[in-house]
Amino acid sequence: MFGNRSSTPPFGTIDINDDRDIQVQRPKEAARKHFWMESRLLFRDLLFALMVLALVMVFVIQPVKVEGTSMLPYLHDGERIFVNKLIYYDDFRWAPKIYRGDIVVFWFPEDPSKSYIKRVIGLPGDYVEVHDGHVSVNGKDLVETYLDPQLNMSHQTRPSTYVKPGYYFVMGDNRDNSSDSRIWGLVPKKYIYGKALFRYWPLNTAAIISRDTHNGSVPPGTAIRRDGDGPEEQ
Repeated sequence: MFGNRSSTPPFGTIDINDDRDIQVQRPKEAARKHFWMESRLLFRDLLFALMVLALVMVFVIQPVKVEGTSMLPYLHDGERIFVNKLIYYDDFRWAPKIYRGDIVVFWFPEDPSKSYIKRVIGLPGDYVEVHDGHVSVNGKDLVETYLDPQLNMSHQTRPSTYVKPGYYFVMGDNRDNSSDSRIWGLVPKKYIYGKALFRYWPLNTAAIISRDTHNGSVPPGTAIRRDGDGPEEQ
């Protein structure tokens, strides 16, 4: 009555114990093992991606919030942009350079605890002059399509300024309401820590921030004497 029960092998007279080399497939166990393996790989890849992102944020790009209206109409108060920090390493050949028309962020020379964002107008060796609301560099008026005439109505005139080696002359696009090199002077290269690269917020205005290239015909600045005492007349 209580004798041993004999179970019929799942494959007729063949049992898995008949051959120890038979590979037994257990789908549920295999799926569970595959899930945990994929999870570990995903966690590893995510950790690596975060490490790369952290390095990029420290050495390559930095998010910056635009504060104020000095760069209207191109940039608005509250917008957020990415800046390229590689320009700070200009000693390396692969580092990007600063050109006329670039929008840069820098520590305010009179108070390095503050940072400003402006457009580069004068490069080292240039002579910059403001007359009747126009900007002239090395004797040639700039073509500034990025300006809004309604924000440039003061028509002020300022004498020619020589841009020393290692310095830049910067101005805001909102010329009537911008504190810039016209007021407090030149910006040392070492104070410039980023060049505007991409506007990412608000999303509906997201776009690459490209350099204005309308002034490629501006004559080069005065050559700098090797002794560094000042310009050399050409």
